[in-house]
Amino acid sequence: MKKVLYRNQLSKFLGVNLIAAMLFSVSLFSQSENADPAKGKQIFNQNCASCHSLDRKGTGPALRNVESRLEEEGLDREWIYAWVKNSSGVIKSGDSYANKIFAEYNNTAMTAFPTLSNEDIDNILAYTSAVEEKPASAASVPVTGGGEAGSNSGVSNEIILGALALVFALLVAMLFMVNKTLRNIAKANGIDVERERAEKRIPIWKAFVQNQFLVLVSVVFLLLTSAYFVYGYFMQVGIDQGYEPVQPIHFSHKVHAGDNKVDCKYCHSSARVSKTSGIPSLNICMNCHKSIYEYKGNPEGPSQSDIENGYTNEFYTKEIKKLYAAVGWDEENQKYTGESKPVEWVRIHNLPDFVYFNHSQHVSVAGVECQTCHGPIEEMEVVSQHAPLTMGWCINCHRETNVKMEGNAYYDKIHEELSKKYGVEKLTAAMQGGLECGKCHY
Repeated sequence: MKKVLYRNQLSKFLGVNLIAAMLFSVSLFSQSENADPAKGKQIFNQNCASCHSLDRKGTGPALRNVESRLEEEGLDREWIYAWVKNSSGVIKSGDSYANKIFAEYNNTAMTAFPTLSNEDIDNILAYTSAVEEKPASAASVPVTGGGEAGSNSGVSNEIILGALALVFALLVAMLFMVNKTLRNIAKANGIDVERERAEKRIPIWKAFVQNQFLVLVSVVFLLLTSAYFVYGYFMQVGIDQGYEPVQPIHFSHKVHAGDNKVDCKYCHSSARVSKTSGIPSLNICMNCHKSIYEYKGNPEGPSQSDIENGYTNEFYTKEIKKLYAAVGWDEENQKYTGESKPVEWVRIHNLPDFVYFNHSQHVSVAGVECQTCHGPIEEMEVVSQHAPLTMGWCINCHRETNVKMEGNAYYDKIHEELSKKYGVEKLTAAMQGGLECGKCHY
């Protein structure tokens, strides 16, 4: 019988490999178990959300359950690490799946993230594998501050009104009884009240005409009153304070500038360098809305006031679809169709043609905040004209506002001379000629 010389060595080799494979599996399992979806969501929003979403194809593919989909292609987590940190390197290595994705998305390589650790990527994968949470529906949002409190307030008001009505009725009854008593007393004393009243009665118009002083006072009063209302009417011509038109696409400054803290000058960039603030092109909108195709709102759902006004997540999502239709954006294929439509925005703030106003002079040089003229724009769901924008309003601002001269060498000599002239340290726009007619009128 022939003796097998290497049987023990082969058994040892297979045993070592089996143990190593088990340890590697346990290591991967422990990595997956220790991953934090919450941290993954934060990292995803900071690095991935501009090109990817979980359930919809964007600049890149949808990423929900991406790890399980890649496992079906025979790709493990080590491949994901390499792809995230250097996708171009994986493509150049000749990897078939990497080149397939590269070709599918218009030969656009994914941005490399070499600073992300394996733990960071594990957290992102845990987030993409988490069960999707359904947002709270509008109907399930709890009503706060209404309900019982409102009904109790209504009952108390009805009681108060009823008590006032009862008191009024008692007063009427008492006056009627007093009048009847006085008439009975007069009748008992032989006084005919009705006859004496008829003899002394003079028509009111005749009494008015006979009183020349009353006529004069009345005429003067009517003339002054008429002049007041005529003056008020003409002074309101061209003043549109409170004007709040409906726009063809609902744009919520409350959501963009308020909730999401988008800087006003990101959209109205020409306000820094130009006379006008400009109407942002729809391409500015698409910088974000290529990826943001639906409005998800706050995690706790829309507020009660938003629901009452119809500002639900579905409402905002429909407005995003209007944007897509205007720019000709194909959501499914993630490309422009070339069939765009102009958006006829309704102008809100409109100064007369003979008035000169320069945004850059106020925003860049003077450092005036947008809210100074436009009000709390970050709280406005629908934008309205906040200030009257009259000549008096502008002049008051020039008289009361101190010019910011710190760090601006242009003002050094002017400040020195004008401070001696006026004997003050702070200078207003009016002190520098801000009330001259030619500053604002051509």
